Amino acid sequence: MKSKFKNLMLSVFGLVVMASCEFDDFKEPGSIFEGRIVYQGQPIGIAYNEVEFQLWESGWEQEIPITVTVSQEGGFSTVLFDAEYRLVIPSHQGPFITLQNQETNSDTILVSLNGNRTLDIEVLPYYMISNPQFNASGNDVNASFGLDQIITGADQRNVERVNLYISKTYFVDAKTSISSVELGGGDITDLSDIDLSTGIPEMTPDQSYVYARVGVKIDGVEDMMFSPIQRIDI
Repeated sequence: MKSKFKNLMLSVFGLVVMASCEFDDFKEPGSIFEGRIVYQGQPIGIAYNEVEFQLWESGWEQEIPITVTVSQEGGFSTVLFDAEYRLVIPSHQGPFITLQNQETNSDTILVSLNGNRTLDIEVLPYYMISNPQFNASGNDVNASFGLDQIITGADQRNVERVNLYISKTYFVDAKTSISSVELGGGDITDLSDIDLSTGIPEMTPDQSYVYARVGVKIDGVEDMMFSPIQRIDI
C-alpha cells in the first residue's frame, strides 16, 4: 500500500515538474511599440486616461483587441509579441478624425512588429491650440492662446467652450483641477486671441507652484484637446 502511494506521489510530482518547465519556457512579450498621436508632427494633447486605440492580431479563432491608452501628452507605449497587427482608432475616440491609410484604403493601419518599433499616427484635429502663454499675477493664473480651425466644410464643428485648468500635480484636466474657468464658444469674439484667468486656491500642504493647461471642447465631440502642460511658479 505504501509502495502504491509512493508511486502515485512520484507521478504527481513528475506532472508538476513538467508543468513548471512548460511555464518556465513560456515567452513573455518583449517588443516595445511606441509613438504619438500627431498632426503635422505636433502631438495631440488630451485628458489623462480618456483616449485609446485597439490592436488586432489575426490568426486566432476568437480575436480580442489589445487596448492601448494614449497619455495626456499624446504618446503611447506598450509591450507586445512580434506579430502582424491591425491598428484601429474607434470613431468615438479623440478630438480628431482618423485619416484613410493608403495601404488599406481605410482608417486601419497595418503594424508589422519584429523588435522595437516607433510610429507616429497622423490624425486630423478639428482645431489646434496655438501659442499658449501662461503667467501668475498675484493670486491668479492667466492664459492667452489662439485656436486654429483645421477642419472646414461639411465636417467642420463649432467650439462649444474653452477652459483653463490648474492642478497641484502634473496631471491637468477637469478631473484633477483645483481651479478652472470656462468661456462659451459663443462668447469668443476672436479665435486668434483668447484670454482666461482663474484664481489659485489655498493648498494643503502648501506649495510654491501649480501646473496649468488650456483645453477646447468641440460640439458633439466627447474628448477635449489640450495645450502642453506648463509649470507655473507662484
